[in-house]
Amino acid sequence: MRRSGTTTEDSPVTEAAEVAESVESHNRGFTPAKGRATPKRREAEGKRRGPVAPPPRTTREAMKRNRELRKSNPQSKEDRRAAAKERQARMAAGDERYLLPRDKGPVKAYVRDLVDSRRNLTGLFMPLAIVVLVLMITPFPLLQQYVTLLCMVLLVAMVIEGVLTGRRVTRLAREKFPKETINGRSLGWYAFVRSSQVRKLRMPKPRVKPGQPVPEPK
Repeated sequence: MRRSGTTTEDSPVTEAAEVAESVESHNRGFTPAKGRATPKRREAEGKRRGPVAPPPRTTREAMKRNRELRKSNPQSKEDRRAAAKERQARMAAGDERYLLPRDKGPVKAYVRDLVDSRRNLTGLFMPLAIVVLVLMITPFPLLQQYVTLLCMVLLVAMVIEGVLTGRRVTRLAREKFPKETINGRSLGWYAFVRSSQVRKLRMPKPRVKPGQPVPEPK
């Protein structure tokens, strides 16, 4: 509709046309401008969660926050200790759900059984290290020389035994698990670390005793 040079009020027909156009634009999914930029996801999540508390400045403040967090946690200290003991027991028993990623899988379980079924010279590594530390502070230079020489011989023997154990374990594991992709170096190192630990401190706990046959993998 044409308009004259002077300002006049809109007719009812014009108002009805504008209302119809607005309804049609809404039906087409038109979204009018909001007049501001859309907030980023990080900003929106920060507003929902609230402001982040500054880090504690003193040890006393950190201990106070820990006490408040423990109070807000409905689980008691006894329940947490019981849950931790249960996880430790399941891990020691070899439960796959509680094992570390390095210990999971039937191949690793088979390697542990192979190592635990034998007595290894490498298992003396930790006790030998303690003996060396004690003897090195003794005021007997001649004794220190003999002990150092003996330790060098034992270390060389341990390295040789570790290499041979790694090769044997890798060969047997590939025979038992022909469909598995086995890295010889990684598996050999895993067997060496297992054999160098004191038997009572190994985790998961040994399932076979020295001299017993290794059970068939599941």
